[in-house]
Amino acid sequence: MADTPALPAVNREWHLLSRPVGWPKPEDFALVEAPMPTPGEGQVLVRNLYLSVDPYMRGRMSAAKSYVAPFELGKVMQGGAVGEVVASNAEGIAVGDHVLHFFGWREYAAVDAKNAVKVDPDAAPLSTYLGVLGMTGLTAYAGLLRTAAFKEGDVVFVSGAAGAVGSQVGQIAKLKGASKVIGSAGSDEKVKLLVEEYGFDAAFNYKNGSVSEQLRDAAPDGIDVYFDNVGGDHLEAAIGSLNQGGRIAVCGMISVYNNTEPAPGPRNLARLIQTRGRMEGFLVGDHYDLQPQFVQEVGPWVASGALKYRETVVEGIENNLEAFLGVLRGDNTGKMIVKL
Repeated sequence: MADTPALPAVNREWHLLSRPVGWPKPEDFALVEAPMPTPGEGQVLVRNLYLSVDPYMRGRMSAAKSYVAPFELGKVMQGGAVGEVVASNAEGIAVGDHVLHFFGWREYAAVDAKNAVKVDPDAAPLSTYLGVLGMTGLTAYAGLLRTAAFKEGDVVFVSGAAGAVGSQVGQIAKLKGASKVIGSAGSDEKVKLLVEEYGFDAAFNYKNGSVSEQLRDAAPDGIDVYFDNVGGDHLEAAIGSLNQGGRIAVCGMISVYNNTEPAPGPRNLARLIQTRGRMEGFLVGDHYDLQPQFVQEVGPWVASGALKYRETVVEGIENNLEAFLGVLRGDNTGKMIVKL
């Protein structure tokens, strides 16, 4: 094993104590002191530098069967993280290397080398590997281009458009030749950001009135693609404005994640019949084959400034939970990152 620098005696990590009912409460979680992990054979010890908090984590806090296993009660939670290797028992990864892995919500992590991806801090800021060049970026790319089958000339509507995924969807659509890109967001400040910085053709604050009416005003001739991050009234509005042959990619439905009762579905689903519309859910994990193509195409856009991104950075492991709750509230502009 390579020489290990002096390490703290304990490792702070967030545990799930009870499964939230409705909105998560601080007492459902605890920041605990645990023994410092020791890397076994084929493992590396990583000092986490940046942690990711994402809406999908709310689903893992419930016991309901889903596409990914629930967090275990009384144990450390998981999430994307980027860090520096401080000890290595693995071929091909050395002390001082930086890696991307999925053992966040803690300061240090012992990670199987096969589950750690080396990243280059000189090619892009480390935090971008959790966002614009990471899972959220690939989510936007795969959902728009593969699931929604975007084509040049489409009119595209994106909900949650100032978030990490939504902001990238709109910009990729513009760079790929959309005739019009419309976004919805939850504040006038975010609406301004969408139009002035991200290049959306139109945007509206969904809190300022009927989503259906605001969408019709922004897209009087209808939409061809809807990228759904919100669900609820946004999905109903999109179905109402869908053109013939329109496509809806369902990425997330943050409006219903904390509901304790099932939310009613869109009242106008029958409209999919007359429009021959298609609505399809997707998970980024089914599209990792696009990763090389994604990095090859999007990386230069990020480097040149053609594709812009924002990050909301919260400092300190002690604020990891508050950062996560902030994502559910919509406090973030762009990707929410915790810096340790």
